[in-house]
This record gives sequence, C-alpha cells and structure tokens, in this order.
Amino acid sequence: MRRCAGPLLRLAGRRPLPLRHGAAAFPAASFSSSSSPSDGSGGSRAPDTSLFVPVPLKPVGDAAEEDVGAELTRPLDKAEVLKNLNKFYKRKEIQRLGTENGLDARLFHQAFISFRKYIMESSSVSADLHIILNDICCGAGHVDDLFPFFLRHAKQIFPMLDCMDDLRKISDLRLPPNWYPEARAIQRKIIFHAGPTNSGKTYHAIQRFLSAKSGIYCGPLKLLAHEIFQKSNAANVPCDLVTGEERVYANEDARQASHIACTIEMCSTNTPYEVAVIDEIQMIRDPARGWAWTRALLGLSAEEIHVCGEAAAIDLVTELMYTTGEEVEVRNYERLTPLTVLDYALESLDNLRPGDCIVCFSKNDIYSVSRQVEARGLECAVIYGSLPPGTKLEQAKKFNDPDDPLLGQVTVCIFWDLIPPTINEKGEKEIDLITTSQALQIAGRAGRYGSSFKQGELKEILSEPVRPVKAAGLHPTAEQIEMFAYHLPDATLSNLIDIFVSLSQVDGLYFVCNIDDFKFLADMIQHIPLNLRSRYVFCTAPLNRKEPFVCTTLLKFARQFSRNEPLTFDWLCRHTKWPLAPPKNIKELVHLEAVHDVFDLYLWLSYRFMDMFPDAALVRSIQKKLDDIIQIGVCNITKLIRASQSSAAPGASEPLSVALEVPGERRARSLKAYRSSVRQEDLKSHGRGSLANRLLREGLLTQEMLRQLESEWQDQHRSGRYGLASKRDDQSSSKETGKKKK
Repeated sequence: MRRCAGPLLRLAGRRPLPLRHGAAAFPAASFSSSSSPSDGSGGSRAPDTSLFVPVPLKPVGDAAEEDVGAELTRPLDKAEVLKNLNKFYKRKEIQRLGTENGLDARLFHQAFISFRKYIMESSSVSADLHIILNDICCGAGHVDDLFPFFLRHAKQIFPMLDCMDDLRKISDLRLPPNWYPEARAIQRKIIFHAGPTNSGKTYHAIQRFLSAKSGIYCGPLKLLAHEIFQKSNAANVPCDLVTGEERVYANEDARQASHIACTIEMCSTNTPYEVAVIDEIQMIRDPARGWAWTRALLGLSAEEIHVCGEAAAIDLVTELMYTTGEEVEVRNYERLTPLTVLDYALESLDNLRPGDCIVCFSKNDIYSVSRQVEARGLECAVIYGSLPPGTKLEQAKKFNDPDDPLLGQVTVCIFWDLIPPTINEKGEKEIDLITTSQALQIAGRAGRYGSSFKQGELKEILSEPVRPVKAAGLHPTAEQIEMFAYHLPDATLSNLIDIFVSLSQVDGLYFVCNIDDFKFLADMIQHIPLNLRSRYVFCTAPLNRKEPFVCTTLLKFARQFSRNEPLTFDWLCRHTKWPLAPPKNIKELVHLEAVHDVFDLYLWLSYRFMDMFPDAALVRSIQKKLDDIIQIGVCNITKLIRASQSSAAPGASEPLSVALEVPGERRARSLKAYRSSVRQEDLKSHGRGSLANRLLREGLLTQEMLRQLESEWQDQHRSGRYGLASKRDDQSSSKETGKKKK
C-alpha cells in the first residue's frame, strides 16, 4: 500500500498538456520543487480527519489453505482475544503512539473498530499476528505488541496516512505564479484601467486591443464577449468568439483569427498575444468564479495586459504582480455622465416614467412587478439571468437603441429590493444588504437612481466606500486531483476535493473558491463508472443545480457516456420532447428555459467529447428555434402569469431588470383609470392583512413592527403627503428656476 514517493517524483516535474484553443474549463498547473514547501517552512495545518473515509477491509473467510498460525500454536480463543483487544484500546501509551503516527482520537477509534472486527470475524489471520495474539492470551506477551499490526491495518484503511507529506505538497497553493512558465518567461506590461461604470475605461482598453497585431478579450459574460466579437469584426479586425458552448470563427475556412473574444474561463494561457484585456477584474474575489480571473491575470502570455475594473482592486493586483516581478501602471477614469441619487422614493408603480428601470433579485419579484406594471396599462420589457443569450440580446437592444419605441436609454434605475441572496466563501447563503460595489455597478447603467421604498438605506449604502478587494480565488486543477487520486485510489472524487481543500495552503493574497456545485455533481454521478478525467470534466459542467430537469439530463448524459454510446440528436429530441410549443403559462416558460440549458450543456460537452456528442450543429439549429419560442413567452409574460394556476414561481438569485415604456397619451389615461382602483385594492389588502400575515409567518415582520407601520401610515395619510409624481415635477421645476436665475 506504499504508493507515494516514486509516482510523485515522476509526476512532480510534469508540465501541463497543451490545450486546444479555448479548451480549458479549469487551469492546468505544473509543479516543481520550487512550488513545494521546504521542510520546516510555514507550519502546515492539521488535516480535517472527519473527511477521511475508511477503505472497507473484508475479514478473511474460510481459507483454502490451512491456518499456519493455528498449526504452529493453537486455535485462538476469540473471547480471550476480544478482552485483550479492548485492553489494547484503553491504554494511554497506545493512544499516544497513535497520535505520533497521525491517528487523532477520531481516526484511532475508527481504525480500532475496523481492526477488532477484522480479527474477530476472520477465520484466520496472518501467522505472525496469530502467534502474537496467542502469546498475549497465554500471558507470554503484552498487548502493546499488537501496535505494529494495528498501525499496518490503520494505514490500509486510511491510505492517506502513509503519504500525507506528498499530499500536502500537491495541495500547496502558495505560489500560483509558478504554475504558468510561459507567462513568467516574458516581461509583461500591466495597465490597470480603473473607474466606475460608464467612465470609458473598457473603451480605451478595447481600442488598444483592436490596434494590436493579436489580442484576446476575457469577459465575465457571453453577452460581453459577443459584443466585442461583433465590434471587432465590424471594425475589420477579424475576431473569433469562444465560449463554453460556442465557437464562431471570423474566417470562413475556420482558421483561428489573430483576435479572440471569450468568456474568461475559456482563455488559453498557452497562446502568445500582443494584447490581452481582462474585464471586471474585481470579480477575482468572487467565491465561485474568482479562480478564472486569477488564472488569466497570472497566466496570460501577452506583452500587454489591460485590466479593467473598480479601483478597489488596484492594491490586490499590484501585490499579485509584485510576486511576478511586474509593475502596474494605473490609469484612472471619471464617470462621463453625472450620476445622482434621488431624494425621494418611488412609493407606487403609478409614478413610473419612460426610461425607468426596476431592478429585482428574484423571479417572484419580476413576475409580480411586471404584472402590476401592465395592469396599469404600461408596457414593459424583461431581462433576467436564466433567459437564453438570444432573448437577452433582443431585450438589450431595446435598452441601447435610441430609436426603439420602448426605451431610448435607462434614465432612472429603481431598486425594488436592497437584499439580494448571496453565497459567501464558505458556500453559505447569506441575506444581507446589497454592497456598495453592487449598487454602483447596477445603478451606473442610468443617470439617476432611487428605490421603491424609504431612501435612508440606499443613500447610506452609496455613501460608504467600496470595500477593497483583498484576495484572489483559486481552484484545484485536474492534474492536482489526478495526483491525489493516485495516492488515494479508493476515494470518491467529492472526497478527494474535500481532502485537497482541507490540506491546501494559501498565503494571504489567495483563497480557495467554493466547490459546492462541483461536489454536488461529483456525488450525483459517483455511481456511474467513469475514468477520473472524464468524471472531472462532467463535474465542471456549468449548470444550475436547482434545476432538476438539467441535473437529470446530465446524469443521463454521463450514464450513456459510460456505456460508450454516442448522445445523438434523435436521442436528445426524444429526451426533451422536441419540437416544443410556445408556453401557455409561467411553468411552461421555466421548463423551456431549462430545455435551453440542456442544449447548452450538450454543446458544452460536445467541445470536450466530440465523438460522444457528435450532433452539435443540429442541436445549435434547434436551440435557435427554441430561443425564438422563449422570446414569444417573454413578450407575453403577463399573460403567462395570469394563466398560471400557481401564484408562486421558482426563485432565482440573479438580478433582473424591467424596462418600462410609458407613452404620453396612454399613460395619462392609464393613471386616471387605475390610480383609484389600485388605491382601493391596496386599502382592501391592508384591511385583509394577507401580506402582513405572510410576513409574520415568514418571520420578516413582528407585531411591534406592524403596529409601528400602521401608525406611520395613518400619520402620513392625515398629513396629506404629496405623491412622488408631484415631487418629481417640483424638483424639476426648481432646477429650471435655478438655471434661469443663473
């Protein structure tokens, strides 16, 4: 069972395999003695032994050969053996020896239980162990003599004990720059374009990208990569598009262009470029995806690296580049148009105006808001995270096209809520106020912004400084996990990842990204026979684990893959029941979005296992048709809501925008017609207390808060408080008067 030193020496100096253009899902890393901790350096932390899963060791059954130990001595008295084994377990000296050999109280107990069971249930044991046990039972030996046999058994069921030092070396993440020898071989120029939204920082970086002989743009979203792809080709700079699910070549013969626009996970660290652009660098701290920005920043082999993002990331980027021996030039930008905070709240959807954009953080809110808006005779366009890219692009055009009748531009950004659900570095769900950085990112799309409720909290949030970015994300690589698996061949992939993170060492500039989604998929497909590399790829597939249909499909993909049966177009059509009709309610729309995600998953896998997912072109063609069907549903979303039998829809944590069209004549009619009815409806709801009861049940409201709200509402009603519309008009007229005086 000693499987440590030789393989490590062979694998330690192995360089990463060359990757096809954009083929990486996670970074490939190489390891050398320079990246391993020297003996006695920086004390390594004790492993979390709760993650050590014992390897089952079956007792020996009826042996075909004779029991040699019994022949040399006599058959064992199992009752006497049991007494002596229990004495062995209780001895403090034995427990101390166990601790010295890596067995803490938990492992010592588990190892003893297994050791005792093995001896008591085996028909025979090895001759040397039999003789020792017989001597102890006869009074000719001491129970301490069992320790070497016990330790040997413990290392059989816990193989990591025998190669802990090697496992620590593999999981040492303290020198990530050394993983990228191509980047370290050149002296790169790092330029940080720092500024808020709409400051021109990315524009200047892209201009340099377009003027270079070769370049790569790395963005956080498919839409951003698609935008740069279109702009580059429109400027007669041939540019390819590379995302996890798509490859679009600028050249008709599918030759790789000199410029590439890609999602950041897909950038190649092996290809040399003149210029690289890394957008939204502050996302290097993202608990789930931060590793991709770290990999790009440290690993891109480009003469110039143009980093774009918030000024809050300047210090971290400077420190990271100090470890690579590279200096950072900072270029600061100011917002091109003023951004002001309204000093009043929306208060009612009756007060919406053309150009207003409502930002929500759940699908439930978007369904509710969009229905209320159209109930007032207004039209609205909808964008949210789980919509297909094609639908998002069509909706985005309405925001960006000044000639579109729906909306020329977003003028006021209204926060429907200030408490988005977030996932922290530990993978725990948190409910907290939106950060200053998030608020500025969202609100920066408009010239002004406010909220649908009391202004105090929003102003307080925006008055706070943006939290500095303090650490960069890292993620275990396929090569690291393969090396772990060599030492721990019986461990599951999920368990390998857990042990890796438990043993990993990082310095203060880095953190290990959240791996819950990876582990979820690893556990889901653990029972399917796959080689480790294929299993790893399936577990890095980008999907939402809250979508049962998509998860079930991945499971079926993996099962058929393990049988070496290609996943054909016909098979996929049968599974998804294609062709599909336009949705009649919200439930059907949500299912269509899930089917679109399944097609995305197929395409993602097709670029990694081309022979097993051979019909990518056909799948892409029906995906475009499905995109059109979903667009029909989104355009009629309020009709779908009314048609839905259930008032609740699956929630989502992605931000969602609602852009509102308010034509003049129609607005005038609608406000007169709907204001009184809505006010009456609000009063009736208040009387029934249904919302209050729901908030009380959910623990979001207390009786004391309810009494205080009722008191405030009555005070405002008695004082005849002005509505928002009049406040806007008053503020606007006062500004005009001020201008005239000047």
